[in-house]
Amino acid sequence: MGKRGLGVGGWGLGFTGSLCSLFLFASVAGARVNRVVVEHREAPAFNARSFGKAGQYETLSGHFYGELDPKDPHNATIQDIGLAPRNARGMVEYSGTFALSRPIDPTKTNGVLFYHVVNRGNGATSGSEDGRISLVSGWQGDVLNSDKRQVLQVPVATQADGKPLTGPVVERLIDLPAGSNTVDLRTTGYVGLVYQRPVSLDTAQATLTVRRSAAETAKRVAASDWAFADCSAKPFPGTPDPAKLCVKGGFEASAEYVVSYTAKDPLVMGIGYAATRDLNSFLRYAEKDDTGTANPVAGRVKWAISEGSSQSGNFIRSYIHLGFNQDESGRIVWDGANPHIAARQMALNYRFAVGNGAAGPNEPGSEAVLWWSDYPDEARHRPAAGMLDRCRASGTCPKIFETFGALEFWYLRESPNLVGTDAKKDIPLPADVRRYFFPGTSHGGGGGGFNVRAAAPPKGCVLPANPNPESDTMRALTAALVDWVVRGVEPPASRYPLLSEGQLVKAVDFPKIPGVASPNGLVNPVYDYDFGPEFRASDLSGVVTKEPPVVRQVLPTLVPKVDADGNDLAGVPSVLRQAPLGTYVGWNVTAAGFDKGKICTLSGGFIPFAMTKAERVSSGDPRLSLEERYGSHERYVAAVKTAAEKAVGERFLLREDADRLVRQAEESGVLR
Repeated sequence: MGKRGLGVGGWGLGFTGSLCSLFLFASVAGARVNRVVVEHREAPAFNARSFGKAGQYETLSGHFYGELDPKDPHNATIQDIGLAPRNARGMVEYSGTFALSRPIDPTKTNGVLFYHVVNRGNGATSGSEDGRISLVSGWQGDVLNSDKRQVLQVPVATQADGKPLTGPVVERLIDLPAGSNTVDLRTTGYVGLVYQRPVSLDTAQATLTVRRSAAETAKRVAASDWAFADCSAKPFPGTPDPAKLCVKGGFEASAEYVVSYTAKDPLVMGIGYAATRDLNSFLRYAEKDDTGTANPVAGRVKWAISEGSSQSGNFIRSYIHLGFNQDESGRIVWDGANPHIAARQMALNYRFAVGNGAAGPNEPGSEAVLWWSDYPDEARHRPAAGMLDRCRASGTCPKIFETFGALEFWYLRESPNLVGTDAKKDIPLPADVRRYFFPGTSHGGGGGGFNVRAAAPPKGCVLPANPNPESDTMRALTAALVDWVVRGVEPPASRYPLLSEGQLVKAVDFPKIPGVASPNGLVNPVYDYDFGPEFRASDLSGVVTKEPPVVRQVLPTLVPKVDADGNDLAGVPSVLRQAPLGTYVGWNVTAAGFDKGKICTLSGGFIPFAMTKAERVSSGDPRLSLEERYGSHERYVAAVKTAAEKAVGERFLLREDADRLVRQAEESGVLR
């Protein structure tokens, strides 16, 4: 792949130089990103691939720097910004990494800035045949620095007199390696994080408990039997280390450990929302810096759209809810947004926040407003509110696609989003929101294909992995969102389960399949947590004073109704779901360890149909076999073709994906 100077390619940057040259530009008055340093340029990018009419792309990457006025009302919702250090101008500073990909030929750009919210720092830009500009950046202030991740540097908040702020912190540790005696608190989640620094290494001032089953009462580990230390090279009590935990005699692999301590020096994590707002706003609106150097996409951005999956989708929901889609000049930032497989809000904007939650015990996320329209949360004694209230007031609401699958109901607590905390009736959607449910999918969907043989179970689960995909439908919906934003073309009508239609239930009528237990009882409950009087639950902001939280009540939770095969009804089914080879479920069962028998977190499952009637009858499976359903390979391919054509006609599948799926079905071994 070739490398070219920063001024080559027709974008009019007015600067050329070697790869190591720095390209600097600052914001115009009003925007708060004041400097961007492009440290690398790859042209052509993506292995020199050409993207249709858009041609080849180039990628710029480096750092951006910004500052925030803590007195500006646009920043007032950021927890502890008033306690962050300030520069000589009275501003709070931050910096982050970014990458931007654009067509090498600027005339091939379609005017859309597409912001991909990274997940725990992971994510990349992409090229597109429609010529969109692709952007990623760091937003999560507790992700450890890495060349492979997008990161954000945010300040530590202190008391007004400069003394440390302190507060309670709790961390749950399960499924630890057998025989291990040391745990790194920075790597116990999905990615390396900046740990919450303890005030003292004296374990008499902290608590460690252990239990071997959920039915057992947790027992306190004696302070003399554990340490904030590293015992990997030196026997217990090891070498003191505030980022590590060591237990005398080692950890039990199948036990649950919970460490509670007082932490100090909280990061101002909510700056992640403002940093995202200001980088997007700069690239969309700014023309040049104070010295006259051009914005790298100046004059080329007419619309901006964001998308993010799971944690990243929760970020989008909270970003909109907290009012950050209005920049400091009062302008709209994103015209469209697609939070995908995101059932909660992002627990980012409170003191000692950890941006790494996944609906586990005692984790905040579902305490916030979860619905787009105003809904009176009477079960939790709160007034009517909706996630669009702030952007409605400022006239800066984006058009929204909300997309999710079955697992979001079973594990990520999707139910209140649709029917509220009392689960008594459907909450209507606003006119500028579309909702699409993908029945029978795992978190983010499976790999697709038409394989009659079940794959291996996901790690730690019982049932085979669920192949039911979401990606084919998502490609079509992304195109529909762009059309809605850019051309005003009405998207497909919302498709999701409705309580009024009997499509949401408290318990599913699951078929009695040999070797498969009913999933009723597996659903992850929605708890009404009390984190203390200083925690603003509706905004997931403030200060946590009760850790772990008190459970006030368990809220009702509904899941999608299933058919006779155990497959979800309602929504936008994939082609594979319309021509099923088995039962595709949004749940799985944990095979071993502390959570054995409980829901297997983010993994769905697959239960294949018997091949023949004789095999089905012999096993006692009530579901029709493939032989009984389709009769022959040719008839199965015809069913796939019919499903694909229907999806294309409804705008839930692109033509090229429909043709590919039919070819895959023809080449498959189904009923060969």
